[in-house]
Amino acid sequence: MKSIPRRRAGVVAAIAVAGVLLASCSKADTASTTNSSSSSDSGGGNAAAVATSSSSSSSDTAMSSAMTGSDTSAMSGSKTAMSSPSAMSGSETAMSSSSAMSGSETMSSGMSSGPASSSPPAAGGTCTLDKYGATKFDLKGAIVGFSQSEPETAAFRVAETKSIEDEAAKIGVKKLLHTDANSQLSKQISDIKDMLNQGAQFLIVAPLNSDGLEPALAAAKAKHVPVITIDRKVNATPCSDYVTFIGSNFVEQGKRAADALAKSAGNKGNIAILLGSSGNNVTTDRTSGFLTEIKKVAPDMKIVAQQTGDFARDKGQSVMETLLQAHPDITAVYAENDEMGLGAIVAIQAAGKAPGKDIKVVSIDGTKNAVQAIVDGKYNAVIESNPRFGPLAFKTAQDFLNGQPIPFNTIISDKEYDTSNAKQNVNDAF
Repeated sequence: MKSIPRRRAGVVAAIAVAGVLLASCSKADTASTTNSSSSSDSGGGNAAAVATSSSSSSSDTAMSSAMTGSDTSAMSGSKTAMSSPSAMSGSETAMSSSSAMSGSETMSSGMSSGPASSSPPAAGGTCTLDKYGATKFDLKGAIVGFSQSEPETAAFRVAETKSIEDEAAKIGVKKLLHTDANSQLSKQISDIKDMLNQGAQFLIVAPLNSDGLEPALAAAKAKHVPVITIDRKVNATPCSDYVTFIGSNFVEQGKRAADALAKSAGNKGNIAILLGSSGNNVTTDRTSGFLTEIKKVAPDMKIVAQQTGDFARDKGQSVMETLLQAHPDITAVYAENDEMGLGAIVAIQAAGKAPGKDIKVVSIDGTKNAVQAIVDGKYNAVIESNPRFGPLAFKTAQDFLNGQPIPFNTIISDKEYDTSNAKQNVNDAF
């Protein structure tokens, strides 16, 4: 191989360095342009990508800055739900698909008389009978399985189950198999497998967690039994592991709760957050939506504590008691479901303070007890999370079986209750 003369080699090296520098400048300019356009775009269709990155960032910031006085293990759990790869993957999926609307999604306004949530567009697709590998049949005369995730003591679960049972009876399914996992993932997996063994031809599943149902979904797939998930989204592949997800826009719920709490508190005060159970997209999305929005609309409000209450009334009460002892300056509470919020107002009263007045309270669900608490002056606002999935779930199932393309996500409409409308609408609550 011929050697290159020293002078010529120097020229070649200089050209190479110049090329690297030019490429670097080009890359920097591109990144600068991208970042600039993202940060300045605050509305319309392009807001989805901004919301995903900003809410993740604000969630981590708030989580790391607002842990004072909270139980370490609980904080570790809620932090995991907010920032672990699997949980964030679920959150981002929901924010860019289940919480958004596109050709792959529909907004159902027939499930509630309240206003539909606004949702940014996102990419996605649809599922058909052929793609899924299932066979056509009529739900009338069929065996349908419904897997409930949690004890049917909470009003949301009672209303959800009743809606499924009522619609099954209305359309005339041959048999509705109904199980309750009692908040145990292993039981929900075995429940679903048992229903398959009993001849279930279609499954409606309210997942306990976003992760962990893979063995049950695989068992249904092996038997070519279609699965519709409701209420909570699973971290799995639509039109392969399940047909579609039907539920609320959880990020939007969190944002609406932030708006309501800021309004009732006059955009100032110290907030305690009662987090839902870790490991599911409902908690992750409601938290990220709230944190993003409260920072935007009420920057002077400070989050002084966050702790999980596991969506339970007794846990919400005990956690609130602890938080009030550690932070007697709390003036506002955001509970990620009504049960925890109702528990919190008991703790607030026990501490000698007036819920709804001394400490503002906002939660999500729309139960009659919580809406009545607004009427009684002990609560400030409730964002509905509609549990009446029955009509839409069975209609979606039959449309799918008839060969119609089904969007990967169907977002239902949720109401909002506050002091201006609670008295007139309390009987609409579940």
